[in-house]
Amino acid sequence: MSKPLIPAQRRERIQEYLVAKKIVRMDDLYPLLDASEATVRRDLEWLERAGVVERTHGGAILNQRLTLEPEYLLRAQKHPEEKRSIGALAASLIEDNDVVFINSGTTTTQVIRHIRAEAGITVFSSNVNAAMEVGQAGFTHHLLGGEFQPHSNSVAGRFAIENLRQVYANKAILGVDGVSVLNGCTVPSNLEAEVIKQMIERTRGKIFIVADSSKWGVVANFQIATINEIDKLITDEGFDPEAIEALTAASVECLIAPARLVKA
Repeated sequence: MSKPLIPAQRRERIQEYLVAKKIVRMDDLYPLLDASEATVRRDLEWLERAGVVERTHGGAILNQRLTLEPEYLLRAQKHPEEKRSIGALAASLIEDNDVVFINSGTTTTQVIRHIRAEAGITVFSSNVNAAMEVGQAGFTHHLLGGEFQPHSNSVAGRFAIENLRQVYANKAILGVDGVSVLNGCTVPSNLEAEVIKQMIERTRGKIFIVADSSKWGVVANFQIATINEIDKLITDEGFDPEAIEALTAASVECLIAPARLVKA
């Protein structure tokens, strides 16, 4: 009969499993560690306090730290179909005559691409890439002033903030780099975070987050909102069902963009 694992060994095994799988359920850990539910729960609590994991209903996810902002073109190549589907669903939630804040990012670019024409919609965004693409889009698109950020094809800084202080929107559709119940919505750039937080402050309606399933469990350096500050998360079919349960319990409505929305 093998000797029981000591706490350090159990926690190391949990981390090794999470590095490979990104997510673990309690039912997977009992046989892996040959330990009781109470023991496994204590190990997960210890790892959460250490910042290694974030516990979820029935398990845990690996806290994936994102410290640098990926280049725009590199991000655009990841999960393109999911982002297109999310963008189409998010754009369908914009109503006639809405004034909408939209920040930079590859998923929010897809939102702007799918906005209906001739519906009296007005968009204020920091998204330089989308501004160059939409052209005669059939809706009013105001690009904020500010310092150009080449890594994200966006504008940020004092001038962008001053522009936002002159406007109120009734919706905000925001892309982020990380989503978790414990750490909220995060981005790797402080300048981008300040723009997003100003958009949230100036919104007199719903706050929508658009994020593909790869963003779940990622924690970047700068928080833009706690989970309780957002109203809806729009994501793809790959989003973990237990994550959806946890977000729903935190009063966040999760909308899943079906693959059939993806256009060739």
